[in-house]
This record gives sequence, structure tokens and C-alpha cells, in this order.
Amino acid sequence: MSQAAPAVLAPSPAPARERAVGFACAFGVTLVWCGFLLAARLSAQQPFTPWDVAALRYTGGFLCGLALAARFGWPRLGAGKALGLMAGAAFGFPLASYIGFGFAPVAHGAVMMTGLLPFVTAGLATLFMGERWTGRKLLSLAVVGAGIGLLAADTFGSYPGAWRGDLIFLVGCLSWAGFTLLIRHWRVPAITATTALALYPAVIYLPVWLLFLPSRLHEAPAGAIAFQMAYHGVLAVVVAGFLFTRAVNAIGSARTTTVTALTPALAALLAWPLMAEPLGTAGLMGVVLVSLGMVLGVMGKRA
Repeated sequence: MSQAAPAVLAPSPAPARERAVGFACAFGVTLVWCGFLLAARLSAQQPFTPWDVAALRYTGGFLCGLALAARFGWPRLGAGKALGLMAGAAFGFPLASYIGFGFAPVAHGAVMMTGLLPFVTAGLATLFMGERWTGRKLLSLAVVGAGIGLLAADTFGSYPGAWRGDLIFLVGCLSWAGFTLLIRHWRVPAITATTALALYPAVIYLPVWLLFLPSRLHEAPAGAIAFQMAYHGVLAVVVAGFLFTRAVNAIGSARTTTVTALTPALAALLAWPLMAEPLGTAGLMGVVLVSLGMVLGVMGKRA
């Protein structure tokens, strides 16, 4: 009697679904980050100090964090891990943004912080985690790099003295790249990281701001205060924080940061009509190349 052939099981849809969720989250982060860059640049033109905007961010985030803790419980995260994540995502990246936009326009911040992010993240991953660079990754980063270069060439000469902001933005890029690799290395669940980054920074920062840092918050209109608190505290901290962490856990840091490399192109396009910061031909070509590089980066096997 012949033995029946074993049934061939269909592949589980879970990995494909997880990749789809990861890419959706990465594109969601890109949209929120575009708005974050514009809102941060706008705050530099309003009666706020950078420290005021940070205080609004941490206040709004703290209120959301209390709601998250009530729903999902207090984040189970050791002190060392919490401090490591806060150093990059809660302090280094946003403070560099708020300070840097006092010296440089949206396109500079977008290029230096989010445009360079895949390169810095890949470099740190190679240095500290021994990650190998595939041919596709090299090609993707090369195309993105060419587009970032065109964006930079189109705008950087138009703002004398902006180099000070650019150096500060680079600190922000390094900070977020470090956060990205820590999230990947520790495999921190998205809701745990989001709740911790919403709750803990306010406890550290707000007393320092109240006692020692300069403030013009009393000069700002209520509408500007509400907008900055809502965008930076709710969207930038909670929504973007959750989406980014979820994306890294689903599709990896390389693909996530390649998708978010679209941010400079989109932010520069939006800053043209909204902030009166126009792009020339080279900048528009850069937008196309960054988009093409992103498509190359997300194709193929998971990075």
C-alpha cells in the first residue's frame, strides 16, 4: 500500500501581513515627520524659545502617556533602557530640531536629520552590530544620497550662517539613529516604548525648564500654544513614536529609515507654499531621486 504524500501547507500569511503593517507604519511616520519639521520651523517664527516648544511637547506627551498607562499599564522597562531610549528619541532629536530651526530652514533640517538617517543608521549598525551591506542596499543608499545632495545643493547656499543649525541637526540625526538601533537590539514593544517616552521625559525636563531655562511662553497666543502642544506632544511623541517602533520591529531598521528618507523631499515640497522656502530645478530632481531610492530600498528581501 503506497504511502500518501504529505499535504503541502500554504505559507502563513502572518509574515506578509507583518511586512504590510510595517511599511504602513513607516509611511505614517514619514507624514507625521513632515508636519513635525514644518511645525518646528514655524515655532522658531513664533514667540517661543526652543525650550518652550520642548516643554509643550513633554506636557502634551505626559498627558497622553497617563491615558496610555491607564489603558495598557505602566511600561515595563528597566531604568537603563528607558534612559537610553530617552537620550535619543526624547531629548537629542527634538531638542536639536527646536534649536536648529532657529538658524536654518525646513529643507536643511529635513536633509540633515531624516535624509541622512538611513546612512547614519546603516553605518552604526555595521560598526556595532556587524551588519553587512547588500548590493541592493548600497544602490538604494547611493540613489538616496544623490537626491539628498541635490536638495542640499539647491538650498544650502541661500541661507548664510545656517551651518550652525546644520551641525545641530546632525546631532539630532545621530540621536535618532542610536534610538533606532536600541529599539531593534532590545526588541522593545511599540506600546511600551511609546508610553515610556511619553511619561518619563516630562518628569526630568519640566522642573529644569521652570527653574532655569529662558521662556517667552507668556507672549504666545493660546492658539499657537495649543497647536504646538497637540502636534509635538500627541502626534510627534505618541503617534510617530508608536508607528516608528512598530515599523522597526516589523521590517527592520534599514527599510524603515529608507522609507522615512522620503521626509526631506516631501517636507521641502510642502515648505515651498507653506513657509515660502522655494525649490529650484536641482531640488526638484532631488525629490525624484530620493523617491526612487526609497522604492529600491523597500524591494526585495527584508533588511
